[in-house]
Amino acid sequence: MDFYKWSTKSLLKLNKFGIPEPKEIKKVFPDVIFVPIVAFDNRLYRIGYGGGYYDRYIQKLSNKKKLFKIGIAHSCQKINKVPINKYDKKLDIIITEKYILR
Repeated sequence: MDFYKWSTKSLLKLNKFGIPEPKEIKKVFPDVIFVPIVAFDNRLYRIGYGGGYYDRYIQKLSNKKKLFKIGIAHSCQKINKVPINKYDKKLDIIITEKYILR
């Protein structure tokens, strides 16, 4: 997973999966990243969608710069304890419609 600079004036092309992506590729390294959540706990760990893409990207980018990791979820997605392993990355903050965990 990588991120690329794009604006509404930039041309897009369809990739092999039919997803539009920037025609001119200039990789960027964000300071802030929004991370998808299926479930989360009070320790700021999350369950994602099972591919490990975000955890690997966070690890890769953390070797280059400081990255602020934000999870967005509904409060009903909170569970008692997310099972974690050595590859799972903790978020900096989780925002729900009812509260913010730090």
